[in-house]
Order: sequence, then C-alpha cells, then structure tokens
Amino acid sequence: MFKIRKAKEEEPSAPGQVRIRKKSRVPGVMITQFVEELPEGMTTPDFTRKPISITIQEGKLVVFRAVITGNPVPTVTWMRNNGEIDEERYKIIYDASLGEHQLQMPDVSPDQADTYKCYAKNDYGKAIVTATLNIIEVGYKKNKAMQQSRTAIRETAEDFKKALRNRIDMEQKEEKKPETDEKFWEVLLSAEKKDYETICAQYGVTDFRGMLKKLNEKKVEREQEQERVVERLCNLKPIEMTDNGDAEFELEMSLKDSSSKIFLFKDGVMIPYDVDTEVKHGLKQVGKKFVFSINGVDPEDAGLYQVEVDGVKIFSTDFKLPNVEFLVKIEDVKAEEREDAVFDCVLSQPLKKITWKGKNIPLEQGEKFDITVSEDMLIHTLVVKDCMPLDKGIYAAVAGMASCSAWLIVEADTDPSSRGKKKARKTTRAGGRGEELLKIAEEQNAKVQLEKDELVAKIRAEQEAAAAAEAAAAAEKAEAEAKAKMEAEARAKAKAEAKAKAKTEAGDSTAVDEEGMEGNEEEGDEVDDEQDDEEDVESEENEETEEKQDVKGKDVSSPKQGEAVEEGEAPPQVAEEEETAPAKRNRVRKGPLIPETVVDPGVYFTSGLSDVTAVIGTDAELVCRLSSEDCDGVWYKEGKEITPTDDICIVKDRTYRKLIIKNCKEEDSGKYRCEADGRKTEAVLKVEDPPRFNPDELAEFKEPRQIKIGKDVSFKVSFVGREPMKIQWYHDGEELLEDTNIKIEKSSSHSRLQLTKCKRKTSGEIKIKVKNECGTTEIISHLVVLDKPTPPMGPVDIIESSSTCIDFKWRIPKDNGGSPITNYILERQQIGRNSWKKLGKIGSEPKYRDTDVDHGRKYCYHIRAETDQGVSEMYETDDIQAGTKAYPGPPSTPKIESAFKDCINLSWSAPSNTGGTNLLGYNVEKRKNGSNLWGLVNPPDEPIKGKKYAVKDVVEGIEYEFRVSAINISGVGEPSAPSEFVFARDPKKPPGRVIDLKVSDSTYSTLSLSWTKPTEEEGVQDEAKGYFVELRPAENPEWGRSNSSAIIMNSYTIMGLKSMAMYWVRVVATNEGGDGEPQELDNYIIAMPPPVRPHFTDKKMKNFVVMRAGNATRINFNFQASPIPNIKWLKDGLPVAKNVTVSNTDTSSQLMIASSERHDTGIYTIIVKNIVGQETSSVEIRVTDDPKPPGTVELEENVSGTVTVSWTPSPDEKKDDRLHYIVTKRDSVKRTWQTVADRLFNNKFTAVNIMPGRQYKFRVYAKNDMGVSEPSESPTWEVRRRKEKCALSLPESKDCSFEMSPSFTVPLKTHKSPESYECYMSCAVTGNPRPHVTWYRNNVSLNTNTNYYVTNTCGVCSMVILKVGPKDSGDYTVIAENSLGRAMCSTKLVVNE
Repeated sequence: MFKIRKAKEEEPSAPGQVRIRKKSRVPGVMITQFVEELPEGMTTPDFTRKPISITIQEGKLVVFRAVITGNPVPTVTWMRNNGEIDEERYKIIYDASLGEHQLQMPDVSPDQADTYKCYAKNDYGKAIVTATLNIIEVGYKKNKAMQQSRTAIRETAEDFKKALRNRIDMEQKEEKKPETDEKFWEVLLSAEKKDYETICAQYGVTDFRGMLKKLNEKKVEREQEQERVVERLCNLKPIEMTDNGDAEFELEMSLKDSSSKIFLFKDGVMIPYDVDTEVKHGLKQVGKKFVFSINGVDPEDAGLYQVEVDGVKIFSTDFKLPNVEFLVKIEDVKAEEREDAVFDCVLSQPLKKITWKGKNIPLEQGEKFDITVSEDMLIHTLVVKDCMPLDKGIYAAVAGMASCSAWLIVEADTDPSSRGKKKARKTTRAGGRGEELLKIAEEQNAKVQLEKDELVAKIRAEQEAAAAAEAAAAAEKAEAEAKAKMEAEARAKAKAEAKAKAKTEAGDSTAVDEEGMEGNEEEGDEVDDEQDDEEDVESEENEETEEKQDVKGKDVSSPKQGEAVEEGEAPPQVAEEEETAPAKRNRVRKGPLIPETVVDPGVYFTSGLSDVTAVIGTDAELVCRLSSEDCDGVWYKEGKEITPTDDICIVKDRTYRKLIIKNCKEEDSGKYRCEADGRKTEAVLKVEDPPRFNPDELAEFKEPRQIKIGKDVSFKVSFVGREPMKIQWYHDGEELLEDTNIKIEKSSSHSRLQLTKCKRKTSGEIKIKVKNECGTTEIISHLVVLDKPTPPMGPVDIIESSSTCIDFKWRIPKDNGGSPITNYILERQQIGRNSWKKLGKIGSEPKYRDTDVDHGRKYCYHIRAETDQGVSEMYETDDIQAGTKAYPGPPSTPKIESAFKDCINLSWSAPSNTGGTNLLGYNVEKRKNGSNLWGLVNPPDEPIKGKKYAVKDVVEGIEYEFRVSAINISGVGEPSAPSEFVFARDPKKPPGRVIDLKVSDSTYSTLSLSWTKPTEEEGVQDEAKGYFVELRPAENPEWGRSNSSAIIMNSYTIMGLKSMAMYWVRVVATNEGGDGEPQELDNYIIAMPPPVRPHFTDKKMKNFVVMRAGNATRINFNFQASPIPNIKWLKDGLPVAKNVTVSNTDTSSQLMIASSERHDTGIYTIIVKNIVGQETSSVEIRVTDDPKPPGTVELEENVSGTVTVSWTPSPDEKKDDRLHYIVTKRDSVKRTWQTVADRLFNNKFTAVNIMPGRQYKFRVYAKNDMGVSEPSESPTWEVRRRKEKCALSLPESKDCSFEMSPSFTVPLKTHKSPESYECYMSCAVTGNPRPHVTWYRNNVSLNTNTNYYVTNTCGVCSMVILKVGPKDSGDYTVIAENSLGRAMCSTKLVVNE
C-alpha cells in the first residue's frame, strides 16, 4: 500500500519562485507558473482533456481520464479529499498509445464516493483539476453484504495458530501474482475462442492455462446470473465500423420479462440511448435482435461497451479505433472518356478492407468498380471502369478515422467525326503509381513484421520466464514433499515400534494392559502433537476420532510379535488414517497414499459424465464410459456411496457405466461421482419442478367453447409445480387483467378465468401461461361468441344487365357471427314506386339473377344475410338498369376487293365495341362522288349477316364511296369511315411507258426528273393514274422505290443522294390495272450539279486590306463551281505559312491569321480550279501598327528667308515602306498650325517665307496606312530684325486676339421628309480655334454611324440621310466646342409615311 498526502490549499514557494496564476483553455483547470518568464520552448503543464465527474452504480468500473501537455514532461499524481488512494482498490495507469493518464477503480463501492484531484507538475509550474465521483447504492447488494458478514465463519485461536506458519509464504505468493484487469475478463467473456490469443497479447496475459480455468469459472457465474433475466442469448457480434462512418454491435436475446430494462455502459459509465437511430447512441430492435449503434464515431468513443439487463451483465465488447494512417494518399486522376481510372493508396497498418466512396456514396465491387487489396493488405486500389463524364467528381478512401480524397476529371471526346457515334472502349488506364507504391509497401511491411516479431519475442520471453519460475517452484515443492515424506515415514516407524513394545510388555494382566493402553495413548498424543507441529492444518475432530479408535480397538491391526515392519512401508493403521483423511480434513499429506509398488493399470474414462436436468417424477440417467470392460465403477452422491434400490439402478453395459434414478425427487438433486480404478468423473443432477397441467383436463380445456352473445363463460385448469408460480391469462396475445367483465382466480394448484356478458369481439384465442423458476408452460383454447351476422358488403358487381334480366353478385358479410350463412333474403323496388317486392330466400350463394324485369327500368335491391343466430341488417344496392341501350362502335373502313361495271365487292372487320351484346348484322351505305346524300344499299329490315357484300345497284362509269354500320339489340351504331372512291367499270389495262424521261436538275444530294405521260390505246393500255420513281445505285442490282405512294405529277425530285455517286433511274406508270413497263434513262447519272467553270460571286472584292498588328485577319471569297473545285492559297507566289488557317466549303473559302504580325504583309492569291477551268484573285494585306514619332527635330538656316527642318527617322521607317512624314508650322502672329509639307519620304524639309522678327515652331508627324503618330516638336526659331534707331515715340499698341468661342451663324431648321426620301440638314458655325462639331440624334452620337454622312467644310456643317425611315424621326442636335467654349443648336425631323 502506498499513501499520498492530501493536497494543501497553500503551498509555500521555493526561494526564488513566484506564483503566477494562468488561465487554461480548458474550463476548470488551475495553472500556477513558478517563473516570471518561461525559457524558449518550455511550457507549464496544462490539461487538453480533463477528468469529468461521474455518477455510477456501485460494483461498476470507474475510470478518470486525463491528457496532459507540458515541457518538460509533467509528473502526474492523483489524490482524493477524504481518504487515501491505495494499490488494492485503485490503479494508476498511463496509456502511451493514447497519451492518457487513468485512475481506475474496479468494483467501486459507496465509500469511494469523493472529490478527486489530478496534479500535473514540472519545473516551471503545475496544473490542478478536480472531478466528483457519485455512487448509486443497490439494495440487494447491501443486504447480501450484511448477510455475509453475519454468517461468516469466525476464526478460532487454534485456526489462527495453525495458519500462522504459512502466512508469510502466502502473502509473498499473492504479491507476486499479477492482478489482471477486470476489463480483460469482460472482453474475454463475450469473445470467440479464436480471438483469445489476440486479447491475451493485448493485455499481456501469458498464463493461458490459468486464464482458461478462471474464464470457465467466470462463465459459469455469468451464465447463472444471466439465467435470472434472459431465456436465450446467441449470435453475439462484436462492435465494428460500418461503411457510413458509424459503429454498431448486435445480439439476439429473449428476455424472461418483457418489461425488463436494458442499460448501456461505456467504461462503466451509464450512457443514454434512444430507439431513434439518429441520436449519438441508438437502439434498434427487430424481433429478438437488438442492434446498438454509435452515430458519427470520433476518437472519444473508444472504450468498453457493456449491455446490462436489470443489473446483470449480458454482453461486453471493446471498441478500438484502428490506428491507421495513409502513408501515400490517393491523387487526382485525369482520364479520357471510356478509359479506366485508377486510385491507389498505401496504409501504415494492414487492413483487409477500407471504405471507398464516390460523391459521398459507398462503392462496392461490381461491373463499374473494381476494388483490390494487395497480399500484404497495405496497398488498396479502386479502378473506375469505362469512365464517362457523369463519373466526374470527388472520390475518397476511408480507413478508421483517417481519410483522403481526390478528384476524377473525365475529358470528353471532342472529335467532330465521332459525334453522335458510340465511342470504342479504351484499353489504357489513367492514374496509378505501380512500382513506387510497391516499394513503399515493402518497406512498411518489413517494419510492421519487425514490430510483430518483437512483440512475439517479448511474449515468449515472458512465457519462458513464467515457465522457469513455475518449474523452480515445482522443484522446490517436490523437494519439500520428499523431505516431509521421509520425516513422516520415520515418525510412523517410531510410533509403530513404540506401540508394539508397549503391547509386548503388557502381558496377560488387565492392570498391566490398562497401563499399556494408557502409555500408548500418551505416546500417541505425543506423536500427534509432533505431527501437529509439523503439519499445516489439522482439526480437533480428527484427533478425537483417532483416540476413540485406539481405545475401542476398531480398525487397528498392529504387527505380530517378532514381525518386522518393512522400511518405507507404513503400518496398516497409518495407511487407513491417511486414506480417510482427505474426506474429513484438509491438510497436506507427508506419507505415501498407496504403496509405491502398486502399478497403474491404465484404466481411464473415455467419456465423462455430463450434467443432467430432469423434471420431478421422471427418470434421470447418468452415463460415462471406461477404457476397459473389466473395471467396476463405484457411484457416489455428495461423497456418499450409492447402493442399488428400487428407485436407483446401477447398470454395467460393456464399457458403459450407468446410474438410473427412477421417479426423480427434489432430494435427488446433487453432485454425483463415478470412480473406477483411482480415476473419477463428476456431474450435477438438477431436478426441476416446472409447472405442469393436469393431463386429464387438457383435452377439455383445448376444446373450443361456443356461447351466445351476452352469456358468461369460464375456463378452469389445474397444475402442479414448484412455488412461487406466476399465472397469466391472455386473449389473442394480450394479457387479461381484472376488470368489470373479467374475473381471475389464482391458487397454488389451479386458476380460473370467468368472462361475463361476452360480446362478439370477445371471440378469439384464450391462453393461460404458468411460469416459475424452473420453466414456463402454456395451453391454448378458443372461444366463439355467437351473434347474428353483419350486413352483406358492396359494391355490387353487375354480371349482366339486359332487357330480359339483371344478374349481379355482392360480397359476403365481414363477420358471419360465428355461424355459416344459410340464406340471403332479398327484396326489390322499382325506381319510381314506393312498394318493395319480396323475392324471398335465395340460398347461401352471394349472387342473384332477376329475370322479371322491364327493359330500360331501374331497380334497387335490399339484401340480408341469415344464419342460425338470426338475420343481419339490410344492405341497399345502387340503382341497376335493365337493358341499358349501348350501341356498337364503328366497324373498320370498307375495303374495295374488286370493281366491275355492274358490281363492286366490299369487305370489312367487326367493331371492337359491340355494346355488350351480340351483333345482329350490318348496314351498307353508298354515296356518289360530289353528292352529300348517303343511300342504304341493303333493305332496312334485312341487315347483312356477314362481313362481305357485293353492291350491284351501281351505274357504269359513276364513282362511288361506301361506309358500314353495325347493329345490335339497342339499334344501329356509328358508321365507319368512308372507303376510297371507286369507279363502277370493268378492270383497266396497265399503262404504257412514260415518254421523254430526262434530268431537269441535279445537285450533290438531289436529282430532279421530268417526263410525259404515256399514250392510251383502247384494249392495250389505259390511262396512267400515277407514277413510281425507282432508283438503283451502280453497285447494287436491286431497284428501290423513292416514293411509297404513286404521284400524279409528271416531275419528281429524288432526295438524299450520295455525293458523286453513280445511279440508275427509271419511272413506272400505274393505274387500277397495275403497273406498266418501266422507262429507264439511257445512261447512269452522277449526283452532282451541272458542270460550271469557277467564278467569284462577290460583287465588291477587296484588293487591299490594312490590319493592325496583333489583330486577327480574315479574308473571304465566295465562288460558284461544279464539280467541287480544288482551292489553293499563295503568298507572294509561295504557299502560305503554317500560322495561316484556310477553311473551305463548296461555295466559299476563308483565309484567317489568328494574330497578325508585320511579316504577314504581302499579296495573297486564291486559285479555284476544277475540271472545267480555274479562276484566281489576289488581295494585298498590309499588317502595320500606329507609327512611332520621329526623333529630335533640328532647325538650320542655309539661305536667308528660309529654314531647313531635319529630324531623326521614325523607328518604323525600315519596317514600313509606305511610312512618310508631315511637317506643320506655327508662327507667333497667326498662332495656328498649318501643314507646310505632306508625304515626305526623306528626313529634311526647307520652309520658305520666313519673316524676320517672328517666332516659328515646327512639328513633324510620321504617317502610315494605320494613322498618324504623335508629333515631334522643334525648338523656337526666330530671325531677329535689325532695327534702326528712331526718335519717334508711338503710342503703345495692344495685341489683337482673334480667338473666340464657337457660335452658330446659321442655325438648323425643322425638317419634314417623306419616307424613303433623302434628307439634308446644314448649319454654319464659327470659332477660333476651329471648333469640333458632333451630331446627335436623341442624345446618341452619329459621327461614327455609317448610316449618316456628316461633313464640315469651312464652318458649314452638314448631314445627309440617304434613305429616311421611321426610325430616323427624333430630335437632332449639333454641338460645337473648342478650348474657349461650347455652342449647341437643335432641330426636329418628322418622317411622313
């Protein structure tokens, strides 16, 4: 036992220390820092997970858990407020794998309820946290403990004296024996045998024999406890992770009491659960199957889970999350359409299976997905077969709490040639890292195997050490036993000699005999005392028995005088004492049990006894089997030998030994043993007294009871069985309780159920269930309460409703009242009358045929059911009409079978709707072409019976159409659709060949034909009524018709031909007499337009194009040519470069340069050529850019009155041969810039008319096809005027400024213009500097609109609208602005329609 002092409220600080209070991130943790500043990398202790307060039932396992951080690593101690923490009742454990400090209290008791503190301390500070433990006491455990304390056997002084010698050894042995965690046994009790070795390795248990022995004992105890609350327990499945990230475990359990409460514990702490599986802990029950689930598993859910029923442990399972990480995670895969994609990863620990998810849906092995695992179970692979765009998304791999994810990107096939076609499956795979993963997996497998080998070596070393210690202890024990044996033999020999000597000296006298006997007694007492000093434990009762045997002389045989006792052989008296000793006292024998010369015959039990459970009053049989037939067996009950009696038979059947107990009684229960040749086998006979019914009453009880409604009935049954017994009565599975109409009598021998004023719903199954501690029995009877039936049920099903009868049926009553239906009673009412006509009883069949009806009348019926118990209420049917008039539908369209000048033959099909009755015949009508009147062909009172008819009432040469109507009992139905028009004339002759068949037009996919109709020859060939065009490809010998029905036109266009394919074509004329002979074209035709020489169709073709560098260039040429020409583009007479794209169609060609550069400048020529001829056209493309300005401008005077302007060339001059320069001038008098030179291709210009006394500036611009550059400006140039001195004094003159803001001298006028006419607007504006003029319509600028022609000439601003439309109506505004101001003028244009 170790003691830890209690924590004090105030601890004095060491010299130089401070006490700084700090706040922890975890609420409830107090941190004290010992130094003002922490060194770099050092921290004070802190709790990342603190112990929580627990309220738990006594007898459970309590675990306080804490996870602590700090550098250096803190020292952790546990304390309690009121008491001490000792090793016997507390366990302080550190779990290195979880980094968790635990304080465990197995089998917690109420006195351990207290406030516990956990201290973490290092050199820089300490952290403290508290947790409270509350214990719920259980009543029956308190009573049991008190009873044990009252009935405990008190030790006497002698027992204490005899046990004192071995106390030290026993304490030492107990200290050496390690205590096994209670959690280990709980897990082992619910585990399968195949998992024993793994569980022992996890908890470090090496004594497998001791473990199995103790496990069997605990299983027996646990089963005995479970029998109190559970009838059956099976199919225990340990906790496992599911695919959706949850965990669950299940078991099948039959509760003895359905109201028993089920509790769920985690690490000994009761946790709440709900039948709703959406909460954290859920329970789902299906029949006898219970499934416990943990939703949203996180690391804190790991622990021991236990299921208890009414305080009895039923099932335990240890939940450990697999400590698995992804050494190599899955990566994004980019796959093509119809290609396989591969995701693979490597784990840190072997796993048989991981969960693969695609778009958050678990994936399984199948046609779409292939999931594989390597042999070392480290590499896991997912193959997505035949990838389609729909498979794109995120795929994830989940192993325990670890997961990784990656994207699958599927690139669709953009090949236009395969659009609309089914693409072929590709044999390639995207993704997968192959050899790289194998190498990583091999290294990890070697590492895992090394860890396993180290663990196995450690366990083997522990087992060998334990075996060596056990062998040493056994040798020590054997040596001690041998020594004790020798000492015992010596004492026995001395004792025998002393007794023999005493008897010899006694002689024949009685006095001497008595003295000898007294001497023997004293010597015996001395020897016994010596044995008491040497032996471990000996009872006083045995000593008194030995003294009595010596005095009476019973069972004592001493050696005769002069007879020596062999060395090593015990006297008979000692031998007998030693043989009887094991049955009466527990002590260690020092002498031999049997002479050493006895040899083991080798007889043993090949089959031992098994526990037997028998019902009181029946026979029980215990059977075992020996290896030999000659050996007899001796039977014992509770240590007493059994002899055969009338109720007990001992049978020897060859090697079988049987004990048969007839008519078992409760006192026959007990432990039975069979011994044979020193070997034994034991079993327990358990005689139970379950409830049993009186067999004589069973037949009477089971027979169904029939009573009338409102009467009373009782059920009585007798039974026997061990008390107490629980008696329950059930009606249709629902337990009956005392009520107004229910009375239940119960006693120890019988029970009676009485039901008063029974109702119809009381009918059903009556069951009595009797239960005691030995079992349950039940018997079932049936009760039938007779009553009148309920009304028959509808709806009525009408079998026939005609003018002569109404045949209908209905459904039988829902409840026949317990008696069969004998009759149905009907009465009828005709709608419109008040009286009911009784139809009487019609029998037990639920149908009726009423033949006494009037056609078209409606009737209502009342139906009642009759049984032996009475007549039901009536059921009233809906109104039923007799002979409802239902006309037949229209027959099919009449078909013209044949036509002659005096007869036309017709045929048709019957209508699908006959109106519910048989058809009486048909009417045939005819109508002339152009008439609106139909005339009946057959007489009105003679309908046509068949579906064929020959119409003879026709006039030759007249065209007729026909229709047919069906007739049933209700009348004539709707007529059919009219037939085709047919002439009343004899059959015609087929027409002749068409005339002048020719091709009128053709394209690459169509062919147009025209012809003249054939001539008529009476009696040879008649007029053609239509034509069929037939087509045959050159490679196909069979003709096919282009039109499905005959055409009446003399022209036809065949569609859908294959370009440039060869075809044979012919035309067939047809009429009523059949098809004529075909007329073919003289030669095959080719699907192509007529030959056309290539020519361009563009009205205005560009021959010069300027493009800005970097922009796209497109040149289009439209042409017409047949057949399709070959197109060729050239640049400066050479093939175009690779960066030039050419797109051709049948009628156009386009040249495109995606990003034009200066080197693309040149003359591009298109050549369009076919078999008829060719055509060419050229266009010059100039690729340029805005020019860069010229360099420095210099001025020089070479001739008086002139100035030479020179400048550095623009950088673009060498690149652009069309670049030139513009020179402008400005003097100090005019102050406006004037162009003095344009289109200069050199870098020098001489300006003339330079006036002395004025200042000049020059600007030089570079210009090309794209525009004008920024100007380069010269310095100021001035030729000073030589002034002569003059005495005149002139008044100062002021400078005159000609600058002015814009103003309109002539404003705009309002215009009205007719639609589609030209409109001209103008105005005049002045201003200096020259104003910029902008035109607007409805505030939208028109200067850039090509539909309006805007000019500004010498201040006259004009705009012309060439073709006025309604959209041109609106307000027009002209705005003139310069640097000095702005002017505006507006007008309105009205367009007249």
